[in-house]
Amino acid sequence: MQLPAFDAWPHRLSGTVIAALLNHRPQLAALGDAVHAAPYKAPPRAPVLAVRPRHMLAGEGDAIEVPGAVEIGAALGIVIGRTACRVAAADAMSHVAGYLVVGELGLPLASHYRPALRQKARDGFCPLGARVIPAHQVADADALALRVLVDGQPLQASTTGDRLRGIAQLIADVSDFITLQPGDVLTLGASHGAPLAAAGQAVTIEIDGVGTLSFTLVEEAA
Repeated sequence: MQLPAFDAWPHRLSGTVIAALLNHRPQLAALGDAVHAAPYKAPPRAPVLAVRPRHMLAGEGDAIEVPGAVEIGAALGIVIGRTACRVAAADAMSHVAGYLVVGELGLPLASHYRPALRQKARDGFCPLGARVIPAHQVADADALALRVLVDGQPLQASTTGDRLRGIAQLIADVSDFITLQPGDVLTLGASHGAPLAAAGQAVTIEIDGVGTLSFTLVEEAA
């Protein structure tokens, strides 16, 4: 795939995508008492993150191979515009260059604790939208409507709101232990209740004010 270019920005995306996990309040709430069980015995106190390796990245219109039904997570991608290292939440938004649509695919999980890599880190399982929308064109990125459509049928509607950490706080907390570089993408995290789709189906993810991301699912080669 070719990574999308910034609109009115001199750099392309770096290719580093960091996904925030368990950042949607309903998702953490759905775990119930399991968050108090071994091995962690408490809810997470810091952001739970996963770095998406390059082989996971896909683009607009790509055909993504799947071994069966997969969850289609919809996430807002936060594109970093300047180096963020231990920034305060009050200053975090000045480090945002723009936003794009991100798909977070994965095989259904029985547990969120240390999932097997083969369930998430598969070729093409992190498609990126074709355009980066400059941050100044999005009035309130913490209150955008998201939709997942499969074969044209809407299967999920959610928002970028109701997050444990909104955009500014997420950047602040992540940059406390990871230096974010220009062109990096930090996702706000997929919404809880991701719908399923399978080979032969067409998927579209929509985020109001940011754009759409469309791709198809095909049967994984033997």
